[in-house]
Amino acid sequence: MLRTQSPVRALTTADRDEALDLCAQDPAANVFVAARIEEGALRSSPGSLLGFRNDGRLRSMCWVSANVVPVECDSEAAEAFAARIRRWHKGCASIFGPSEQVLALWQVLEHSWGRARAVRAQQPLMATAHASDKVGVAADPRVRFARLEEVDIVMPAAAAMFTDEIGYPPYRGSSRGYRALIAGLIADRHTVVWVENDEVLFKADVGSAAVNAAQIQGVWLTPRLRGQGRSKALMAAATDLILEHVAPLATLYVNDFNGAARATYRAIGYREVGVFTTILL
Repeated sequence: MLRTQSPVRALTTADRDEALDLCAQDPAANVFVAARIEEGALRSSPGSLLGFRNDGRLRSMCWVSANVVPVECDSEAAEAFAARIRRWHKGCASIFGPSEQVLALWQVLEHSWGRARAVRAQQPLMATAHASDKVGVAADPRVRFARLEEVDIVMPAAAAMFTDEIGYPPYRGSSRGYRALIAGLIADRHTVVWVENDEVLFKADVGSAAVNAAQIQGVWLTPRLRGQGRSKALMAAATDLILEHVAPLATLYVNDFNGAARATYRAIGYREVGVFTTILL
């Protein structure tokens, strides 16, 4: 019996440029995977990026590690990727990315992986290339890049944000690994903060930066200052720093039910450029 060769294979360093070109077709949507490629994942994590080829051309990709993230993935590619990664369930915490692509993957994987812990089906993907002065917003001058010696005061804010968003803490027992992650973001100038009296009152991170885009995550304001109209100026300042020093396009995605956050982002120049879905496992 003849076996047809699968169009899916693990990508290697030889595929790097082609993979980045594919990500660049939609930088706001694909920056997470592009950043992993630029960080050297094709060498350091062999097998973590799968490619789907058609007539010799790289048409789609799927990042498979702690998260599953599709790139330019149609239904045919989704089915092929899902067949390859069905046994990966125990190693995966979430599937996220452009809605149609994530849902096409999940339609196949759900039968073997079982019910998701949560499905955030509608998460507007927003982006801006405009600094605050171009949209008439006054940025808060107290926002700046975090300093490496501040890692221990950034950690509680980062952990609180993660727990609020995901529903469980980012670490149990030793905090060493999580502290190293926070320190790495700070060292790369990927964390911006407002600090008063050695307390972080506001923070935001660049989780991924590549293909001329920066994906913002971990936006957090201390609870006692919420509802006071501060978010617009703080987020405008964070965006200004990121546009000037990290990438010319700032992007983020937000839960559709978070109307206040969406209104803030729109007020400082962000526009909806797509829709993400996150499947929490």
